[in-house]
Amino acid sequence: MKEITVVPGATPLADWRAIYRGAVPRLDPSCRAKIAASAAAVAAIVAKGDPVYGINTGFGKLASVRIPAADLETLQRNIVLSHAAGVGEPMPVAVTRLMMALKLASLGQGASGVRRETVDLIEAMLASDVIPVVPSQGSVGASGDLAPLAHMAAAMIGFGECHTPHGVFPAKVAFVSHGLSPVTLGPKEGLALLNGTQFSTAYALAGLFEAEVLFRSALVAGALSTDAAKGSDAPFDPRIHLLRRHRGQIETADALRALMAESAIRESHRLGDERVQDPYCLRCQPQVMGAALDVLRKAADMLATEANAVTDNPLVFAEDGSALSGGNFHAEPVAFAADMIALAVCEIGSLAERRIAMLVDPALSGLPAFLTPKPGLNSGFMIPQVTAAALVSENKQKAYPASVDSIPTSANQEDHVSMAAHGARRLGGMVANAAAVIAIELLAAAQGCDFHAPLSTSAPLEAVRRLLRAQVPHLDDDRHFHPDIEKAIALVSSGKVADAASGVALPEVCA
Repeated sequence: MKEITVVPGATPLADWRAIYRGAVPRLDPSCRAKIAASAAAVAAIVAKGDPVYGINTGFGKLASVRIPAADLETLQRNIVLSHAAGVGEPMPVAVTRLMMALKLASLGQGASGVRRETVDLIEAMLASDVIPVVPSQGSVGASGDLAPLAHMAAAMIGFGECHTPHGVFPAKVAFVSHGLSPVTLGPKEGLALLNGTQFSTAYALAGLFEAEVLFRSALVAGALSTDAAKGSDAPFDPRIHLLRRHRGQIETADALRALMAESAIRESHRLGDERVQDPYCLRCQPQVMGAALDVLRKAADMLATEANAVTDNPLVFAEDGSALSGGNFHAEPVAFAADMIALAVCEIGSLAERRIAMLVDPALSGLPAFLTPKPGLNSGFMIPQVTAAALVSENKQKAYPASVDSIPTSANQEDHVSMAAHGARRLGGMVANAAAVIAIELLAAAQGCDFHAPLSTSAPLEAVRRLLRAQVPHLDDDRHFHPDIEKAIALVSSGKVADAASGVALPEVCA
């Protein structure tokens, strides 16, 4: 298994993506000294005895309650167990692993006051593939992602359950079978593990990485649809887009033009075509998809910063032994980024559905009704277009911004929250919906191009058609449609559709 060295504060998105895809994170050894100094600063605060929030006081609204030194270990144990109050389906293991890696990087910056053995346990759990079972609901995105991170911390002290390569087991059993030992949390450590935006950030990053694959697949499907409808590549002329100057639009037009280059279908109607302009779903692809690309890149920038941030509270500064209470746990940047990704994903799917609707309408596409050679006897692509419409409508509802909502918690001590957690969590479902729409478009576009035989499309798009046709044959008479769609979804979601268009430089979101 590939290993990634996590450099606290300086880990690029490409490394976070690799961890999400299964790479094993290892903490840069150079950060060990900072961790030790931070832990020593907490020990000095405890020895001094002055009240410092989260170290020898209660939490949230109970911050004014002073905790005796003899009870500090119990205090940290109690905060973990009391805050492990999440509900709902467990997080996907890949997202939980990413969350743990993000927490590892945050603690590794030496501003959280945790001991080296606590950080080492997270690293060892990731290396052994012992991953806590974490309910996915219960965070409002401030004060940090308390409930889900508490479930992670609970496994570290021997409570709850863990995923392992051999199944799900009680945490203590999983630890013993993998040579791990639960940790006894010292002062500040429970709070440091619970407080932070790693749950929200992990889900947002996962949504971003999947949206990147979606975007690139959608470009390929859109180009194939353009050829299937005998659309024009003139709207992709670089002179048009240079005048508007948006980077995403320029790069999208370049990619679409390259995808269609030397298509025999395109050349067959370059001259003498009575149609003056294509519908917006074809003609405005650079403008819509380019704007989506720019938005995704902006979200990527924000999440790259957040992934390298320290977001717990209070923060410990070893250079002068101080512990300062602030609000880095407030996940507003993540909430905004998640909302931006949601908007982009929604529009990618929406534009694709309009292309499907165009292809099945003979008045717009010039192709047989519903892309079947025997309309009436066969329904062809009639209902797949309805499915695409349903998925797009669902995504529109899910795209409502989460960041504009707030509800007071902790007896109004925490009176404004970000709602980043569910704003980020919804992205997986939205991308899955949009991927299904792109898959249906891919099937429809390939079917449309079949009607232009013996003319072929471009070399990159023919490679995509061969990839698809190796699993899904041309639709002549009606057959069970669901398996065809599922196979196409797998090709889209895996990135194989974009990869098949070899030789074309498709834009990247997380370069």
